[in-house]
Amino acid sequence: MDPRPYVIGKRMKGVRRVIAVAAGKGGVGKSSVASLLALELSRRGYRVGLMDLDLYGPSDHVVLGVREARPGEDKGVIPPEVSGIKFMSIIYYSGNMPFASRGVGIGNSITELLAITRWGNLDFLILDMPPGFGDATLDVIRLIPKTEFLIVSTASKLSTETVKKLIGMLKEKRVGVAGLIENMGAGSHVLMNQTKALGIPFLGSIKYDKNFEQSLGSEEKLLKTSFLKDIGGIVSNLGMV
Repeated sequence: MDPRPYVIGKRMKGVRRVIAVAAGKGGVGKSSVASLLALELSRRGYRVGLMDLDLYGPSDHVVLGVREARPGEDKGVIPPEVSGIKFMSIIYYSGNMPFASRGVGIGNSITELLAITRWGNLDFLILDMPPGFGDATLDVIRLIPKTEFLIVSTASKLSTETVKKLIGMLKEKRVGVAGLIENMGAGSHVLMNQTKALGIPFLGSIKYDKNFEQSLGSEEKLLKTSFLKDIGGIVSNLGMV
């Protein structure tokens, strides 16, 4: 019998709330939302962890500007603090090399990362999920039953169609859905109306921020973006404060 699910349960005992930031497809800004959500929560005085589970395309370290930080070891792996956030990612082990694995290998890697990481006591653990609803999503649902999903989408029909499928799967599995965020919003009510029909909360829009790209990797610049300001409103709508 694999002891790791039991170990993961022990690791999560000190974590009050687990939020998995997910999307039906890639390219909608999921990692930016996950990273800045963690940053905003940390700024408000919460104890926050951020785990990048997008093994093929980890990018939270680029958003936050993680450079020299490395995990410690003491009866497991202790994530370093970056901008007041305990941060864990596959990049500590793969570096700039591509993560070449599939199927069982992906599930095994995610299970191992969750099992070895010692979070201690946290108010929030933010999981940056890979896009879609494949093995990684099913593994997180199985291994961390208290996880709530926060869905990120644009108003594009290509994105909203996959979101419907993702939400349908989560409801079928009886998994909590904290709500949906529109990224790169242009003031339309498309997503607001759709989420109402799907029976989940619409938490707000993040407007397109032309300065956001130039702010990546700099906490000082990120704090001045309209992106972070919009995240602040969403944090309040999530009932986190």
